Amino acid sequence: MNDSWSRRLLLAISSGATLALSFPNYNLSLLAWISIGLLILASHRARLAAAPLYGFVHALVFYPLCLTWIAAVVHQYGDVPPLISAGLVLLMAIAGGIICSVFSWGVAFASKRGPFWACALAPFLWVTLEFARTHLPIIGFPWNLTGYAASGSLALVQLTTLTGIYGLSFVIACYGSLVAYAVLVGRQRAWKAVLVLTAVLIFVGAGGVYFVPTSHPHFVAHLVQTNFPQSYSYSPDWMPQHARDLDELERISIEAARQEPGLIVWPEVPAPFTTTDPAFMGRAERIARDAGQDFLVGVEDWRANRLGKWIATNSAILLAPSGARLFTYDKIHLVPWGEYVPLRHLLSFAGKLTADIGDFTPGTEYSLGTLPGGNFGVFICYEAIFPNEVRHFTLQGAELLVNMSNDGWFGRSAAPAQHLMMARVRAVENRRWLLRDTNNGFTVDVDPYGRTIRSLPTDIRGQRDAPYDFRSDLTPYVRFGDWFAWLCLVASVAFLGVATQRTSR
Repeated sequence: MNDSWSRRLLLAISSGATLALSFPNYNLSLLAWISIGLLILASHRARLAAAPLYGFVHALVFYPLCLTWIAAVVHQYGDVPPLISAGLVLLMAIAGGIICSVFSWGVAFASKRGPFWACALAPFLWVTLEFARTHLPIIGFPWNLTGYAASGSLALVQLTTLTGIYGLSFVIACYGSLVAYAVLVGRQRAWKAVLVLTAVLIFVGAGGVYFVPTSHPHFVAHLVQTNFPQSYSYSPDWMPQHARDLDELERISIEAARQEPGLIVWPEVPAPFTTTDPAFMGRAERIARDAGQDFLVGVEDWRANRLGKWIATNSAILLAPSGARLFTYDKIHLVPWGEYVPLRHLLSFAGKLTADIGDFTPGTEYSLGTLPGGNFGVFICYEAIFPNEVRHFTLQGAELLVNMSNDGWFGRSAAPAQHLMMARVRAVENRRWLLRDTNNGFTVDVDPYGRTIRSLPTDIRGQRDAPYDFRSDLTPYVRFGDWFAWLCLVASVAFLGVATQRTSR
């Protein structure tokens, strides 16, 4: 391969762009299959001092193309100037670039032993770094992991019951690595292997769908889409101002439950639904009583902690048909800079930015609620992108998963579709029905194999009857967690160790 610096840079840019274009709203998912191969070509036999640059450039292209919505959200709802909002996205790209630079350096280092070693290392190292991206403190942000680009295939996504999302990332990385190897060695045998693997993937993707079982639900939930306008703050008279809206939602909920008895669900909403507000709690209790059904609703829960200090949690509560409160789940994984300020005491210089963000208190327990038929777990908004955390609900005994979210923050950007894409994979990994209720879309019902059964149009107020059922079986992923990602870490260390022995001679 030509050692031209400019050609390597162009390959790195193309790698970041093709991977970004694989996700909503671009939806060119097939591009993901060559994106990692392009980065391998950029990094192969590069000078070790320069190699990290190519992974860094990949991220500088990938993140802004995928995450343009972050700048819009921060500007519109954080009252942050556009340039600073764009700067925050750039900071995220830089953080991601540091991680990706490890990949390009690792490929360059292994390539000193030959193209086989570089291309064999690449899939393991790629998954290892995605795993790190998921678990790094504060900056951990596993949004749009590579495997999600293949999750639209009903057949391929079933792999996640064994490996989690990391298995799909590995398959895509393997394909890209094989293509890169064929380009580097130029041998007919290598290109034949590419053709065979392509045929196998097409066969599995197209034909495998006919072997995916179907589920037959026995229960129904009423997913209510509240469609409140997004607001950064609430006036003291918000409840009286929106009395008609709340009356309409109450009517929709009660009528639906009377026509077909079943759980009523309201999402996380941009509204002052607090457990200390008698008006709101009185209305919530009345909905449960008049409908004669359980009522699950997102709230801001205020209470005194063990030290007597009042704290607020982003929570979901379940009210019985009597109106009594049966269950509470407090969101564990809060959104940095949205629901709390990381290292606030060290950032006093940030002034207004830190002053305008109140701190929720994170929950500590993967609490389960009980419905007629079985137990359920709730994960709230951002928690949907963390596979291992959702898995803990199932491991604790959840036989149904509920995801509440307020995606109104995102407007009609690519973020709601990306968020749904990731939440859908949680249903497959755990082999559970998923009821996903949002403020303004996408509100959907997903079966344990990843099929969207029912959905509501976006940006309307209404409800959808969502069939569901309970399951108690445990997938290998639920039982053993991120074993595959850890295996990739061990393999990466082993490959780099062998390369070290070779290059030290």
